[in-house]
Amino acid sequence: MATSANPTRDDFAAMLDEQLGGVADDGFEGRVVKGTITAIENDKAVIDVGLKSEGRVPLREFARGEDEHGLKVGDEVEVYVDRVENADGEAMLSRDRARREAAWDKLENEFGEGKRVEGVIFGRVKGGFTVDLDGAVAFLPGSQVDIRPVRDVTPLMDVPQPFQILKMDRRRGNIVVSRRAVLEETRAEQRSELIDKLSEGQVIDGVVKNITDYGAFVDLGGIDGLLHVTDMSYKRVNHPSEVIAIGDTVTVQIIRINQDTQRISLGMKQLESDPWEGAAVKYPVGAKLSGTVTNITEYGAFVELEPGIEGLVHVSEMSWTKKNVHPGKIVSTSQEVEVMVLEVDSDKRRISLGLKQAQQNPWEGFAERHPVGSTVEGEVKNATEFGLFIGLDGDVDGMVHMSDIAWGISGEDALALHRKGEVVQAVVLDVDVDKERISLGMKQLERGAPAAGGVVTGGSSLRRGETVTVTVLEVRDGGLEVQAGEDGATGFIKRSDLGRDRDEQRPDRFQVGQKLDAMVTGFDRSKKPNFSVKARQLAEEKEAVEQYGSSDSGASLGDILGEALKAR
Repeated sequence: MATSANPTRDDFAAMLDEQLGGVADDGFEGRVVKGTITAIENDKAVIDVGLKSEGRVPLREFARGEDEHGLKVGDEVEVYVDRVENADGEAMLSRDRARREAAWDKLENEFGEGKRVEGVIFGRVKGGFTVDLDGAVAFLPGSQVDIRPVRDVTPLMDVPQPFQILKMDRRRGNIVVSRRAVLEETRAEQRSELIDKLSEGQVIDGVVKNITDYGAFVDLGGIDGLLHVTDMSYKRVNHPSEVIAIGDTVTVQIIRINQDTQRISLGMKQLESDPWEGAAVKYPVGAKLSGTVTNITEYGAFVELEPGIEGLVHVSEMSWTKKNVHPGKIVSTSQEVEVMVLEVDSDKRRISLGLKQAQQNPWEGFAERHPVGSTVEGEVKNATEFGLFIGLDGDVDGMVHMSDIAWGISGEDALALHRKGEVVQAVVLDVDVDKERISLGMKQLERGAPAAGGVVTGGSSLRRGETVTVTVLEVRDGGLEVQAGEDGATGFIKRSDLGRDRDEQRPDRFQVGQKLDAMVTGFDRSKKPNFSVKARQLAEEKEAVEQYGSSDSGASLGDILGEALKAR
């Protein structure tokens, strides 16, 4: 088909596409293209990029820093096409924009691969700094400049250095970088290299960099290790500053290396001899020693026996008499005390000590000074429903049971006769050292009180097996409360001792004030007499049999007793 002599609009478009390599003028806009320098006029380079007209680009856009542009006619360069044609009919080109676009392409690839990029800090902005990444401008937050806060960033500016891209958004033109991430990664690599050169048990010198309440950080030549306060010395260390100071050079042993966290634990006491070796032999159970109180807690006090060896005096082992008292009210820090070794566990590095065991048991001392039967004097400390507590010498208390306060009256009435703070006298009835109890009696000091071998009553003594006339003081379900003589000792006749026959064993057949004969069968712990009518009857029967013949000799038991009574 013949071509028309007059070309159409479509023909012109096809011819233009052929001239531009198949790309229309408007397809150039927003792209980076290659062009040739056709001329250098004054401070601009004339560049042909294959469009209908050439474009002009300032030479300063080709310069890098203080370097000259170094361009000449015929050089091929990359430029960015802002517009195909401006009002003057020339193409609008930019070398800076071309460099930025190229930089973005490169940065996107490096960001995707996690690579570091090189840049230069060139300015300050709110919250951080600006960084030139070979044409693209990035933001460096102040917190990402260094591992530790930096007061002066001037030495870091205008110096090419590596950065890590944290975030980038090409559409918005935002790039955020970090110098700190690069430093931390480099530091981690260096730590790994240093840790590979260290081993557990190794002895090494280091410099104290920082001190905390729980220990100190020691620089081992590029890597820090923690020297915990408990590993500084075998003796008690209240604060690390008592042993070391910042800047000190110390010799330490590597106790443990955690490969996962890259943490190193150090120790100083491991380089000393262990005082716990042979502690069980050095401190045998039962030995009395002197020590210094180093620490006081609610549950006891720690006593240092020698540097590196401390024992615990539990609160229960601090005092014989002071119960439920805070240890700080018994001992004080730095006080020299005498203790006794109660238990040694070398494996657990524990020694149990007793403070009270190094002192005399006050109940033993009281028993030595005041044997049973002796008279003591003390203040009424407390009155309870069952008796009185009396304060005695040696910081111990004795108890007067309500039945031992007074003769002839009930325990309740006897309690009402005394008040707290009153000074009274009493007789020691019993001392139980194991149970830490002292039994006292006050009525025993009155007429009818205990004496050697029995109970005084009306000027004569009651003795076991003696028959006496008693008066009923009180009738109870379990028996009778009686009194020997007019002002004698009070005692008790149990229900089963009221007679041989069951009918005779009813307490209700007796009345208060009634008199009857009974035998003294013994004395209770407080020397109070026990009486028995039944025992008297059996004794009289035995006496009659012995005097008038046996019960099987022909005479009846009634006859024998009748004769015995007549003989009286």
